[in-house]
Order: sequence, then structure tokens, then C-alpha cells
Amino acid sequence: MPDLSPQGHLGEHLEKSLRESLCLPENLRDEKAIKIAGIVEESFSDGPGIRFVVFAQGCRHRCPGCHNPETHPFAGGQKIEVRDVLRRMRKNPLLDGITLSGGDPFEQAEGFGALAELAKKNGYHVMTYTGYLFEFLLEHGEERGWGRLLTWTDLLVDGPFDLARRFPPSRFRGSSNQRIIDVQRSLSWGARDPRVVDMSCRHGPLI
Repeated sequence: MPDLSPQGHLGEHLEKSLRESLCLPENLRDEKAIKIAGIVEESFSDGPGIRFVVFAQGCRHRCPGCHNPETHPFAGGQKIEVRDVLRRMRKNPLLDGITLSGGDPFEQAEGFGALAELAKKNGYHVMTYTGYLFEFLLEHGEERGWGRLLTWTDLLVDGPFDLARRFPPSRFRGSSNQRIIDVQRSLSWGARDPRVVDMSCRHGPLI
């Protein structure tokens, strides 16, 4: 009987085929997992187009009035492998992209960075929410391992939710102090001059 174990020759071949079919980068050869509070497989309110939304478990900001307080404790949630998230996404051919929400994905930057990279390399738009400011992420990115997630993000909604500034309603933002930033353009034009995107148009384009 052929050896189909991960250590066997055919097992290695099947693993290689899986990586290639998912456009899995070599640095994801070892399976990575993220801790999540939940998944919404089809959303029209968490970014432009049709989104697959992953809610990270754990948040240090704990903003008063947060819409997802159950995502704050780091002890909760469940683990899921990054590649399994992509498998679920590929079941829906209508998806435009993935939205990483929470909680705060930057508290698990290694795993969510791997997910963002995998999604981008498979043709999906990536939008990430965080309670940190863009400038703070840049300043401390290297020491805290935030660079990878930031690098593979197209749109970043930054800043803590401010209950006092939740009105008027803002598209894709919880409160008016938060910004929607074109990360790639910001990184190429200068770290201190983030490119803020106006998403007030009902059918704003993907960046």
C-alpha cells in the first residue's frame, strides 16, 4: 500500500499539489492558525463588493460601545488554519475580497498576515480593521511584527471606535474619527502622508 502519510513520498506530493492549487507561498509550508471569534461568509456592509469577513479574537482597545464586545477577551474564540479559511472562500465564486475585523487582527499579525498574503496571491482584495493608527503601525511595525499584515492589506480602517462620534453614519466606519486608508498608495507615497479614501459613493471601486 502506498505511503500517504505526510512523511511519505505521495503525502509530500499531495501536499505540494495542495500548496500550488491554493497559490500557497513557500513561507506557509508550515500550517498557520489564527484564533477567531467567528466568520461571516457573505457580507455587503464590511467593505466594497461582496466580502468574506473573519473576526479576530482578542482586542486591547476595548472601546466603549463596541459592536463586538465578545471579541475582546484573548481567552475566547476558536482556532482555524489559514488554508482552511481560503478553502471556504473559494466555495463562493462571487466574492470580491476578504475583510479582517475583530477584535483586532494586528494582535495576531503573523497569522492574519499569512492569511492576507494568501488571499492576495489568490486574487482577493484585502481590507483590515484595527484600533491602532496607521502611523503607529508603521512606527512600531518591525518590533511588533505588524509589517506583513500591513504590506498585504489594500484598505485599512484605522483608529479606535469613538462612541461620541458614531453619528452621522459613515460607510464602512464605526465612527467619524476612523480613516479608510489606501495602504499601498500610502506606503509608496510616503509613510507620513497616508492616502485617505472617500468611500461615500454607494458603489465605490475596489482599490
